[in-house]
Parts: sequence; C-alpha cells; structure tokens
Amino acid sequence: MARLVLANLRKSFPGPSGQCVPAVRDLSLTVEEHELLVLLGPSGCGKTTTLRLIAGLEQPDGGSLELDGRAIDRLSPGDRDVAMVFQHHALYPHLSVFENLAFGLRLRKVPRTEIDQRVRETAALLELGACLERRPSALSGGQRQRVALGRALVRRPRLFLLDEPLSNLDAPLRAQMRREITRLQRHLETPMLYVTHDQNEAMALGDRVAVLRDGALEQIGPPRTLYAGPATVFVAGFIGWPPMNRIRGRLVEHDGSCHFACASGGPALPLPPDRASALRSWMGREVILGLRPECFAARPDSPADPSIRSVSVVVDSVEHTGPEIHVQFHLGEQPVLASAPSDLALTVGQNLGLALDLDRAVFFDPATGQAIR
Repeated sequence: MARLVLANLRKSFPGPSGQCVPAVRDLSLTVEEHELLVLLGPSGCGKTTTLRLIAGLEQPDGGSLELDGRAIDRLSPGDRDVAMVFQHHALYPHLSVFENLAFGLRLRKVPRTEIDQRVRETAALLELGACLERRPSALSGGQRQRVALGRALVRRPRLFLLDEPLSNLDAPLRAQMRREITRLQRHLETPMLYVTHDQNEAMALGDRVAVLRDGALEQIGPPRTLYAGPATVFVAGFIGWPPMNRIRGRLVEHDGSCHFACASGGPALPLPPDRASALRSWMGREVILGLRPECFAARPDSPADPSIRSVSVVVDSVEHTGPEIHVQFHLGEQPVLASAPSDLALTVGQNLGLALDLDRAVFFDPATGQAIR
C-alpha cells in the first residue's frame, strides 16, 4: 500500500501587480497507508492547489513529494498512479455509465475482458449495476457522483485525491455520499486525501484532519483532538458548529485561588485546581478562554453559585435547531453562545443560571493565538 509524504511543499502564483502570492507555504504532512486524511480550511487557503501539486497539474516551487518512497514531483500526471475526483463530475453526456467508467482504461489500452471485469466490479461496489446502460442525463445527482467516483476507483490507483466532490449535492445526499465514501475507503484500504471547506464533513470523514490557513498547516490530528484541544484560536473558531466561544479576560488571584476575570466588567470564575496550577505563570496576564457551547449547563431561575463555577446571565436570543437550542447571552460586553436541551423553555430577557465546565476549557495567548499548554 502507498504512503504519501509532502515535505516543505511551496507554491506561489503571480498577483495582479506581478508580485508573488504564496498559495502553499512549506507544507509538510504524511498520508499514511489505509488513511483518509481531510484537508480543511476556508476558501483560498491552498487546499485545491495542494491536490493539484500532488496530481501533477501544477509544479511546486520547492519541497518534495514522495509516494511509496518514490519521488513523484517531476513525473507527468499520467505516471504518478493517482486518481482525482473533482467538484464537478464532468461525465461524458453522450456515453453510457459503462462507457464513462471504461473510458480511462481504454485510453490505457487495458484488455477488453479486464475492462469489462473491472467496470462491473466497480459498478457493483457503488450499486450502479442497474444503471450501466443509462446516460448521465438519466441519473440522479447522487448516481452521477457515484459514477465520477467509480471512474477513479476502476483505475485502482495507489492514491485517491478528492476535491470537494459533494459540494454540489443537497444535504441528505451529501450525508449519504459521506457514508458511501467512508465505506469505500475501508473496503479498498487505499489512502485518500479529501479536500473540503465544510468542517462537519471533515469531522465525519477523516481519520485525521489537517487544518490549513493561508497556505500553511495550522494543526493536524484526529477530529476529536482538534475539537477538544485546538492548537490555535483559528482552529477553535473553525472546528465545530456552533464554534468555540473565545472570551477575553485576565487571570487574577482571589481568595488564594486563580480566577478568570472576564473583560468589560464580566464575572470572575474560579478555575479548577489543576488548571490553576498549570496557568500559574500567567497570573495577572491577559488570556483568551475557549469554551464549547456544550460546556454550559442551564439552571433556569437559579442564582450563580461561586462554589460550582456558575454565572447568572440574561437571555439575549434563543435559536431552535431541533435536537437542541442555542442560547445567546453576554459576559460583560462579550457575546457568548451556549447549547441546551430542546425541551428547555426559555424566553428572551429571562434570567438564567449557567454552570460552567472549566475542566474542558482551553486557554490561548492573545498575542500569538496559540494555545497555552
């Protein structure tokens, strides 16, 4: 099985005034054998450029690319043994599903009997057996995307590259296709590098997720690690929806213990002893407190109790999402969002007691945006 290694990969493009605009900045990461690694980030962060560099559709300015220990950065796209699935499936409208699946194999002059076997095996894997004689116009959106995947699968490459292949599908189809891609990857045991700007998709699909920002790697790790322990303020705000609350304040000593004092007149919250010990060197300094919305437990009509790290707030807005509600309020002048059970009856302007789980808090250096470890 193949293993992809990117080392200090760089790529720039000319800007409108002739200046070089970096698209990929010293990117180093590894896609392990059998792994589905997701590249996640906002538009323009270098995700698609990275895929195009791996596929050979762009040439790097520096760095190296290795697939299974073999340098591929100077090979032609056809010699790299990778298959790419694009955002737009671009099927040949005048060809049947069978002919679309077989097209690449015929170009490579694969024997006819082997083409027939591979196409039918791939069609069975993708549940397209009943569609082989149809043309793309007679298929649903999900079926067309399966054919686009099948066109890559039938080649049996050493690496799959998927560039936002589900972005044109509606929400139910996207969810269905995510499950299909996960099933296929587990069945094939071929490494996949999957690009998306949708963090829900990244969290659902990836064995690991690599977050890019302005062409550079911000953090890489299993989805749960990125969610619970973001390395930067950027990752904290990009991973998870609703995003992690980032509350500015200062660490102060009060009654012999360490407290987080919210900026702009907000409350002072006692920190758990182990967290206070780890943050002792930051006493008196400004920090950013990161708390996920689910770290707030609603206690309607209950006053704040300092002994259990709670606050009393006024409800600014309530948003119903189905399984839960999102409650917005202010700590000092800072807006904060909490999640609560959907059966909790809350109204705007209501006083609300909230217990805080500060054991799950993440603290950031406001000057660098880096997590304080």
